[in-house]
Order: sequence, then structure tokens, then C-alpha cells
Amino acid sequence: MDNQRLLIWAFFGLMGWITYQTWVQDYAPKPAATITQEVEQQALAPPEGDLPELSAANGDALDAPLPEETIEAGTSINEAIAPTIHVTTDVLDLEISTQGGTIQSATMLVYPVAKDQPNNLVELLSTTPSNFGAIQTGLRIVGEGDEPNHRAAFSSPRNSYELGSADEIVVTLDWKSSAGVSVEKRYRFTRGSYAIDIEQEVSNGSDGLWRGADYSQIQRISKEQERSMFDVDSYSFAGPIIYNGEKSEKLKHDDLQDDGAYKFKSQAGWIGAIQHHFLSAVVPEPEEERTYTVSLRGDRSTANSIGQAQSIAPGASKTFSTTAFVGPKLQSQLKEIDENLTLTVDYGWLTIISNPLFMLLSFVFKFVGNWGVAIILVTFLIKLAFYKLTESSGRSMAKMRNLQPRMKALQDRYKDDKPALSAAMMELYKREKVNPAAGCLPILIQMPFFLAFYWVLLESVEMRQAPFALWITDLSTKDPYFILPLIMGAAMFMQQKLNPAPADPVQAKVMQIMPIMFTAFFAFFPSGLVLYWVTNTLLSIAQQWKINKVVEREAKESKH
Repeated sequence: MDNQRLLIWAFFGLMGWITYQTWVQDYAPKPAATITQEVEQQALAPPEGDLPELSAANGDALDAPLPEETIEAGTSINEAIAPTIHVTTDVLDLEISTQGGTIQSATMLVYPVAKDQPNNLVELLSTTPSNFGAIQTGLRIVGEGDEPNHRAAFSSPRNSYELGSADEIVVTLDWKSSAGVSVEKRYRFTRGSYAIDIEQEVSNGSDGLWRGADYSQIQRISKEQERSMFDVDSYSFAGPIIYNGEKSEKLKHDDLQDDGAYKFKSQAGWIGAIQHHFLSAVVPEPEEERTYTVSLRGDRSTANSIGQAQSIAPGASKTFSTTAFVGPKLQSQLKEIDENLTLTVDYGWLTIISNPLFMLLSFVFKFVGNWGVAIILVTFLIKLAFYKLTESSGRSMAKMRNLQPRMKALQDRYKDDKPALSAAMMELYKREKVNPAAGCLPILIQMPFFLAFYWVLLESVEMRQAPFALWITDLSTKDPYFILPLIMGAAMFMQQKLNPAPADPVQAKVMQIMPIMFTAFFAFFPSGLVLYWVTNTLLSIAQQWKINKVVEREAKESKH
């Protein structure tokens, strides 16, 4: 009995602490911030040293970095200097600047920001200060001469490309130095895909040896994240992420600000920037050791990757290849590029449960075509898998329910002698083979799956804005009318009626208010999570009702 009481109070203590911490994050005074024209201009202009360094570690030394360029506040450097190429596929609307071939704008054509605003689409890369993002690629050379980096001027035969009915389109940009070295940069877009294959073909038409290395980098707006207990989306990570060949790591704004640039070398690494359900990433070709750097300046993070210096003889050519990804974190597409790119879908410390759970949900979804129905069916399968384990707990609860009159008699007999009452209760439990803590087992089993469902719903873009039925039009957000949480509260109240009332009056009162507390907590959770809990509770009610009937029948038969 003491174990039950301890578990209940520990739960409410934890919920109270989380609520207090969230309130502090939401409403505690924050330092005032001023935005000046000078700061805005600094955020838009390329920061000094934004070109990756090709040092002795890469094989050779470079000349000094290019000087910083300045532009008027309120415009992007690419808009101010170079024309753009407009590219439209069936899933993406992009702008590529002829200055360096920078992908400076990317809009998700089938992903609105909010379901009730279908024309307001998610913009993952942008030239606007509040949502700045760009993917830049280029080449750094050894020695003196013109360099085809992301600041160089390229030319293009067209200023607009559209996929139309084709399966793929290739966008080309050209650059040529005064010495005769030329570069053709190609972007390949495929129907239905958010991957962009980028090739930089260098043709050495000069009289001397050309030496240089390819690089790629992602620049993204970076801010301290604001949390709100009324918005579960605000608890998802936004910022740079890296993979060093062994593990992935999210780099927080504060850490980069306090600790400085993050550097590593890897033969199988990649860089990316997360925006909740969406990702911009660059995955170089493996097997060549590359140098990676992630740094922060003001409100802009820069993650870059540069390879080893390569040699191209006069009259020869070489192609440098890399893959960019700009789009939703669809795990099937991420796996096609790099198996480890799926690590950007972070299910937290419960990945060992969340990952198989998502795979099972996806498998069921293929047959039913509705994520809400898939959640119900998977909940049923989980309940079925643990049926025997929870059945023994249910039998103990049913026996305790039948012992209620005898327990009440013991309470009346030893009402002034607590030690004697406790000893008499334990003797009764032992004689009747009843475990008073058995009721905690179903909760302990449910909690890991509850948390796993939470992260699957929060992180899986496949369930973003997914409808269920009637008023539930988005399983990843709260029920707009709070009907499902109220149904859950009523179901929990019914479940309590099937179980024995706690012997301790204080504990009994706490148990009575639990459905109300859970209803309040769940009111702002994703409706898909509430749907799981409602389904699980209804199945538990059906199971306990059946067990109660069986135990009652067995008790009657034993008397005869």
C-alpha cells in the first residue's frame, strides 16, 4: 500500500515540477533585445571568413580569405548582385542564385504551415532576415588565381526550369577563369524527391596543374528557442546537426556561442540544419576524409565541409559530387541518401521503442490509409502482446475488489491501532494470494509506450497534419474542442470503478481526482497521443471487466 502511495505522490510531484519549470521558461522576465539596422545588415551580409579554409591539413595552403562584402540592409547579397534561376518541381519551388550557384530559397509545395492556411507554405530556405537559410557549394584553389567559390559569378542558359511531366530536370551553371579553367555546376532534381544531386565538373584548359578542393556549407538563422507548455511543437529542436561518422549531435545555439566553433574530421560525415519536421542537409561522397566546422556569428550558424586538395592535369577534367536534401524528414527518402541521415528524426532516449513503433505504425498505415486508425490498431496489438502480463495484475485487483468488505471490517476493528491494521492487512493479502501493488504494473508498462508515442507523433513528419475522423483533422496537435481529453477522463473514471478503492482515505481522494488531473494534462497534448491513451484505457476496461466476472464466478464455485 505504501508503494502505491509513493508512486502516486511521485507522479504528481513530477507533474508539478515540470509545470513550474515550464511556467518559468514561459513567463520569467527576459533581457530586452534591440534590433538595429547595423545588426540586421550583419545578419544578411556574408560573415568574414565564411569560406571554408583549405589549410595544410587538407594538403596545401591557401591565400587569405576573400574580403567581406557589404550590402544594404533588407536585401540579400544574392538579390543585390546576381540574377536568380527559378526551379519548380512537383514538390519544391526553389531559387538558385547565379552568384556561386547558392540555393537561396526553397518552398515546400505540399506542406502548408497550418492546415487551415493551405496557401501559406513552409519556406525552409529564404533570403528574408527572420528565416534566413542557404546551401552554398564551391571550390577552393591552391595558390593564386580565380576561384569558383560561392561568391563567384556564374552564367546560365536559362532563368527558369519546370519539371512538368518529366521524371527529372538538370539545371546547369557555368564559370570560366581567365587562365582557361572552366566549371560546370549541375543540379539534378527528380520527381517526388527532396534530394538534389550536385556535381561540379572542373575542366583544366590552362597550361598548368590545377589543385583545389570542393566544399559545401549550410547557413541558417540561429536563435535561442522559446518554449511554451501550450505548444508541444516548441519543444522540438531547431538548429544545426552533424554526424561525425559514429554518432549524430545537435549543436545548441548557447553552446556554440559559449564554446566557439565545433570542428571534426570524418570519412562518412554530414552536416544539416533542423527546423522541426524539416531538414536542410548536405551529404558528401563517403570514403574521403573531410574537415567539418560549425560556427556561429550573431544570429547565423554556418556549417561547412571541405575535402582534400585534388590535382587536375592540363587538358583533364574531374567531377566533384555531393547530395543536398531540402525538405520534410521523410525517413524513406533519408535512408536512400544515407542510412544515418534518419538520425535527424530524434525520438530521444526511447528510440529503442519509438523506432520499431513508427515502423509498425507505417506498416499498418499502408493497409488502412489512416494514421488514427493505425494508432488504434497498434494500441490493440500492444495490449494483446502484454495481455498475459497484465492479466495476473488484473486478477489481483479483482480479488482485492472482492475483499473490500473484509478489509473494511479490519479497518473498523483496528481503527486506533495502525501497526495492528497493517499487520492484519498483510496477513489477509498473503492468505488470499493478493498483491496490493499489482495495480501499478499496467501503468509501468504503459508509460514507456506513452512516451514513445509522444515522440513519434512529435517528430514524425508523416503524421504532421494527418487527419483521423470528424473534428480530429490533425493528430499532431491538440484536440481543438477538447472532446477527446474529456472522453479519456470519463474512461479513466469508469476504469477506477472496476478496481478496488484504496484502503487509505487520503489515497482514495487522490485517486478520485486523477481523471480530472489527467484530463487537464492531456488537453494540450497531440490528439494522436490522447487517442492512444483513450484506446488503451477502453481496452483495459474491457479486460478488467472480463477478469472481474471470471474471478467472481471462481469465488462462487469455490464456496459450493
